Amino acid sequence: MKFINGNWLMADGIVPGYGWNIFDYDIGDKELKFYFAERPGMDRHTAVSLPYDTETITSPMDGVIKINLIHFAGQTGKKPSFELNEQETNPEIRIEKKVAAGGQVPGMSEDEVRALAGKTETVDEFVFRTGALELRADRTQPFEIKFYGDGKLLTSTGTRCMGHMTDTKTGKTYMTDELRLNVGDNVYGTGEHFTSFVKNGQSIDIWNEDGGSGTWQAYKNIPFYITNSGYGVFINSPGRVSLEVESQRNFKVGISVPGEELEYLIIYGGTPKGVIEKYTALTGRPPLVPAWTMGLWLSTSFTTSYDEVTVTGIIEEMARRQIPLRVFHFDCFWMRENEWCNFKWDERFFPNPKEMLARLKSHGIKICVWINSYIGQKSYLFEEGRANGYLLRHPDGTVWQNDDWQAGKAIVDFTNPAAVDWYKGKLRELLEMGVDCFKTDFGERIPLDVEYYDHSDPERMHNYYTYLYNKAVY
Repeated sequence: MKFINGNWLMADGIVPGYGWNIFDYDIGDKELKFYFAERPGMDRHTAVSLPYDTETITSPMDGVIKINLIHFAGQTGKKPSFELNEQETNPEIRIEKKVAAGGQVPGMSEDEVRALAGKTETVDEFVFRTGALELRADRTQPFEIKFYGDGKLLTSTGTRCMGHMTDTKTGKTYMTDELRLNVGDNVYGTGEHFTSFVKNGQSIDIWNEDGGSGTWQAYKNIPFYITNSGYGVFINSPGRVSLEVESQRNFKVGISVPGEELEYLIIYGGTPKGVIEKYTALTGRPPLVPAWTMGLWLSTSFTTSYDEVTVTGIIEEMARRQIPLRVFHFDCFWMRENEWCNFKWDERFFPNPKEMLARLKSHGIKICVWINSYIGQKSYLFEEGRANGYLLRHPDGTVWQNDDWQAGKAIVDFTNPAAVDWYKGKLRELLEMGVDCFKTDFGERIPLDVEYYDHSDPERMHNYYTYLYNKAVY
């Protein structure tokens, strides 16, 4: 999200609360904490009604630094949140003395500029080191926080980069930070996006949408990017994360999230492989899939009219042409139209599905069927789900529905353990019938005007929903 209108002005309606200087700090055994005043000159006389932000610095793994930036602490801790595999570390934390010259930043008054001109002073420089990754920050005004990997400057932030933003037009608040890129730094990642592979110059919202493969929208958004300078950045938020990759300020990646807390991790690995190894150790690695999944899959596709004769003909023709088919996928219309999902074969075209599957699998292939996490109103499962509280609801208790894809479509609430068991039970029947796997489609355009069984925050759940859906199916 862009908060500025050029270099000198703020965007319409935005009231900035940029961190200006480190007016206080705490040092613990394994953490360093900074307090950033949102205007210059914080002292005991000017502290009244002066907002500040708190930054807590820790290390969840050697070579990884976690930055947690908070404005109002009482408004944090909302569900859901990512699970991290943090390790026990012993970071080195110390204070050194350094000589700092006076300086200025855009936005200073003429009196402030004159007061700093030509001056030097001895200031505290904080050092936080974990593995080969080091953070250095000083108490100059303006201040700067720098990150070094094996002694090389990786990135930095500082005055007029981090802070708390208020949009007076909507009443929403955001936490933001900007991380500098070195000359020649390229940015990659952010998930399955269909835009240019190098992300420099792009505005990217980490927000799952069913947008096809030819737009800026993406199905699998990941709040993680990697650079060719040996480090990556993971933004630890399952909700909407906005990235301005040199699209707001030159040589900077702007990060913002709605609310009162921003947490991100600087991951130093030296090489792309080293970064990915640490990132996946923190966030989780997928299990090894069966060897047959690496073979060729063939689908009936969305619009194909088909039955067992059609499918058998396709499989036999693949064999005749010596094309080694490994998986045959039945797309949407294995179920009756307007009843997605009912998990029942359309008896008009597949009257004996168990026997059919046995015949098809005698060709040495596996079978996949299409599913989604929605229940159309015509499905026999709709009333079952409504009666038992298995479907997402409006805050007033009524079932959330719309007519996209299926008339009267409702959405399974995977935060309800009973709903998860109910959904899994329908899939288990198909596995026992002979189905080998499922294509888990949809789950991206999850609404915000809903109430979850576990009272999760709808904005944070929008992306996370897809994870719960796939976890249940797995």
